[in-house]
Amino acid sequence: MSTDSYVAFLVVGILMAVIDGQIIYRSGSGYLDQEGNDPEAASAMTVLITALFHLAVLGALALISTIHFPGGDALPGIMGRLGVYLLTLAVAHAITLGVLARRREERVVEDWNTRTAMVNGTGVVPDPRARESEVDAELREPTTTPVPGQEGRLPKVSPNLEHRGPYSTGQ
Repeated sequence: MSTDSYVAFLVVGILMAVIDGQIIYRSGSGYLDQEGNDPEAASAMTVLITALFHLAVLGALALISTIHFPGGDALPGIMGRLGVYLLTLAVAHAITLGVLARRREERVVEDWNTRTAMVNGTGVVPDPRARESEVDAELREPTTTPVPGQEGRLPKVSPNLEHRGPYSTGQ
């Protein structure tokens, strides 16, 4: 690959990485700060995630620029490199969105636990294992209102209406 095409490929790749990184930064900052509780923490986390994105994508650009593609200096060779780089950029973008979504999920759960603790008046975040007994009690309750005389979570099937007897199993 000639120096001109090599430099053009690198400039286009860097521009694409910077533009995508800015999109991630601006959108991610708003996405993490949607609750509005701690804007500095959301901004700091977005900066860290965006920096990691830039490092990974620019590293991939440097590696792809050294790979030999059929077509060499011609337009097909440059387009092949650019296509591989775009696919790499898309994968990196998707991974970054997953990281942002996971961080937001964790933050929502933390906020919910804090609000629950404040509502309970204890000021202490409840232990998730303490709630298991409540959940187990709910699971033992019937899913439907049983017919009188039928106890338990799964009531028996009502009798066949046509023959006034239990359902047959087809045997």
